[in-house]
Amino acid sequence: MDETVAALRDRPYYEGQVTDHRRVPGQPATTRDLDMNDRLARALADHGITSLYDHQATAIEALRAGQNVVLATPTASGKSLAYTVPAFERALDHTGTTLYVGPQVALIEDQRATLSDLADGLGFGSRVTVDEYTGRLSRTEKEQVRERQPTVLLSTPDMLHYGVLPHAHRLWEYFFERLETVIIDEVHAYRGVFGSHVALLFRRLERVCERFGADPQYVCCSATISNPIDHAATVVGRDPETFTLVDTDASASGPTHWLWWNPPEYDEPRGDGSRRRSSHVETERLFCDLLARGHQTVVFTGSRQTAERYAEKSARRLRERGDHETAEAVTAYQAALPDDRRSDIEAGLKSGAIRGVWSTNALELGVDIGGLDCVLLDGYPGTRMQAFQQAGRAGRGADPSLVVVVAGEDQLDQYFVRNPAAFFDGDPERAVADPANDQLLPDHVRAAARETWLKPEDKRHFGEAFPDLVTHLESQGLLDRRSTRDGTRWVDGGDGSPQHEMSLRTVSDREIQLRDRRDGETIASLPFADGLRDAHPGAVYHHQGQTYEVVELDLEHGIAELEPTWADYYTRTLREKEIIVERDRRDTTLEARPAVPVRFAEITMREQITGFQRRDARTGETLGEESLALPETTLETRGLYFTVPADLDQRLREGGDLPGGIHAAEHALIGMLPAALVCDRGDVGGLSTPLHPHTGQATIFVYDGYPGGVGLTRRAYEDIEQHLRRTLSMLTACSCEAGCPACVQSPHCGNANSPLDKELATVLLDELT
Repeated sequence: MDETVAALRDRPYYEGQVTDHRRVPGQPATTRDLDMNDRLARALADHGITSLYDHQATAIEALRAGQNVVLATPTASGKSLAYTVPAFERALDHTGTTLYVGPQVALIEDQRATLSDLADGLGFGSRVTVDEYTGRLSRTEKEQVRERQPTVLLSTPDMLHYGVLPHAHRLWEYFFERLETVIIDEVHAYRGVFGSHVALLFRRLERVCERFGADPQYVCCSATISNPIDHAATVVGRDPETFTLVDTDASASGPTHWLWWNPPEYDEPRGDGSRRRSSHVETERLFCDLLARGHQTVVFTGSRQTAERYAEKSARRLRERGDHETAEAVTAYQAALPDDRRSDIEAGLKSGAIRGVWSTNALELGVDIGGLDCVLLDGYPGTRMQAFQQAGRAGRGADPSLVVVVAGEDQLDQYFVRNPAAFFDGDPERAVADPANDQLLPDHVRAAARETWLKPEDKRHFGEAFPDLVTHLESQGLLDRRSTRDGTRWVDGGDGSPQHEMSLRTVSDREIQLRDRRDGETIASLPFADGLRDAHPGAVYHHQGQTYEVVELDLEHGIAELEPTWADYYTRTLREKEIIVERDRRDTTLEARPAVPVRFAEITMREQITGFQRRDARTGETLGEESLALPETTLETRGLYFTVPADLDQRLREGGDLPGGIHAAEHALIGMLPAALVCDRGDVGGLSTPLHPHTGQATIFVYDGYPGGVGLTRRAYEDIEQHLRRTLSMLTACSCEAGCPACVQSPHCGNANSPLDKELATVLLDELT
């Protein structure tokens, strides 16, 4: 890898982009013996496993001692064996059952293959049987799974929600009566809306287990986050004191070379304000050069469109070089692809048939694709957790590997490329889920009532709002009260299935199907709000190497029709929004400005997409602008806000551009949130106004981008002093004068990043801190 790094520095496009090169040493394995079932020990030995890594043995011992476990070691450290041993031992000994829950079907299938292979080695009559139960199975296949009565069942949260819990008493009685172990893989992935839904789902699971007299232990596998025990306890609804944390990796690894790569600056800023060459362009060059040197490489990038577009560009570049064989082994991977296509790509990576992939974070989770030589991060992925998770894909045993972080112009990218020590030495981010979300709770309480009747004691599962919520649902005819000899009970009183009326992945089930007008084929589907943004009339959309233009959007039927285009521009929407403060929930003051209250509140945000811009794909300059007539969307959520004190307001107005100053400060505050929380900048919204009717002053709002809120801005509110200082540090470190994507410009801005005044934003934050 030293030779590879040297070769990259010798390329014609190299202009000193490497700002930091460090070699993270590998380590030998630390193993020890552990007593276990003889049949299981022989089966493991047949697979070349004669001892366990120390972290695996520690986790198994904690489970045997009756503890719940959080296992937070890196990718490819052998976490699965730590839960496989106790799961198999309990099935071998007394037919105890295990439920494995993973966030993606691909991960389920990968684990099923691995566990089934080991179970087969146990021999006849072992009582260890492994099956998956997912939406990919036909009705007949699901019936066959139930008839086999597996002792290890692998499923997704979605199938647990739709297909298992609603039928627990009729179809799964044997399983829940003997349920002893629940494995939650990739528990860090359960955050935001999805995580809040899943946390409520596991509370429903707990109720079903109580009904059958089961009290399972939990094994939660996590990437590195700052609150692994608290987050796991929030997701599963158990006391944090019942968990043991195992987070010291004892597996063998080779050295990893980390490069921080900052694209060169232009002589003059481009039309879109960018000051540096695109990270996509830089990554594409590196990708092709690494493939040419024979290194199997995956690029992680931030959007489906970028993955599709640059996989095609990379293949074209390789063909132009005459490397047709490698060009044919390059593809894009993203969640909107059909299941069979994703499976083919995963298998091709593992076999080596596919040499290079441009992927979204869909490939980040623990599907076995073998070890890669190189991983490129096309832009900082938003959190240290994601960066290390994606980087963990690089490495084959003790062989050296290469990770290159190609910085974009976002705030965090430029902050860390200038301060790499802050990345390597800084604290990991917090994962946040909110099972108290009042937008999600009613549907889950109804679903729980359908699964097994509700009782007043269920307040311990569903929180302080439960009694009032039950009263409300009863008044609406959605719950029916029953008087029994054991006390008051409630059953679901609504029509239909509460489970099938909600999706765990979103708050709204409404989607927009994207169809190719030539043959009527649906090429992708998008959540409704994403569809308004990405599939409005005139939008340019990239999919599997093809560029499309949206020619018609039928909102009544949820269909966008697309036609191929040779457009050499991209599109970006323009938006207007307003915020209504419904109720202040908490307030605090700033140490430097005791008269400035910072409040956490219930708010309603109304947003209207008013038009879109066409921008040159090469320079980012605006080519044209068109109006759109799309429906207004409303978001009831949680957020923080603060006002600009009168003396500072006057000073900023005298400085020139108060609206630009507070707008720039709003962007900067949002851009730096992922430095402390596991979230994407797109998970949070904002608004700044020189006069808000609720406060009568200039006000800055930062809010959760999901109905009911998911706890992100609540955490930011609780840490507001440090967040303001962190944001100020980023602003003062950026060398630009007027503001740029590295400090105050935002790719999500609905006002085309106008007005912005970096200097006044810096003054504002300096005064507040």
